[in-house]
Amino acid sequence: FRAEGPLDMRMDPTSGETALELIARLDSEELANLIYRYGEERRSRRIARCIHQALEAGELETTLDLRRAIVRAVGPARVGGIDPATRTFQALRIAVNRELDELEALLESLPRIVAPSGVVAILSFHSLEDRLVKQAFRDREVWEPLTRKPIVASEAERDANPRARSAKLRAARRVVP
Repeated sequence: FRAEGPLDMRMDPTSGETALELIARLDSEELANLIYRYGEERRSRRIARCIHQALEAGELETTLDLRRAIVRAVGPARVGGIDPATRTFQALRIAVNRELDELEALLESLPRIVAPSGVVAILSFHSLEDRLVKQAFRDREVWEPLTRKPIVASEAERDANPRARSAKLRAARRVVP
């Protein structure tokens, strides 16, 4: 959302629904629920209304158009240094790519593909992903957690790589049956 681009957000640009198509398909309430669920955005209702107003006015084609609609809803202030559009963009990206479904499928298959005593490490970038990993590793019949709490980037690493600020690493060893 810092640069103008198509309102796509697909990891594979050759298949699936774009973010713009998703927005157009959902009504305001469904869009608000999606933004709240995947973006954990408490102002989701207002944001969804402004996004749909922009869509109906023909003012929603690019990432910057979407950001403008969000800023109209919540204002330009950054909350704790985070752009006001961050959570909404995250929610749309997660929905378009079915990211949580993919992670759940991976977590479900891990006990079958990790050898006994094998180690798995998963890096998550937001609380929804981290919560799923944490819950999966709680199954003591299958996993022995190797980290009590997630490992996070040091201050020096965050300074060198700002995208590392939200990264959390959890690891577990497959229990020998």
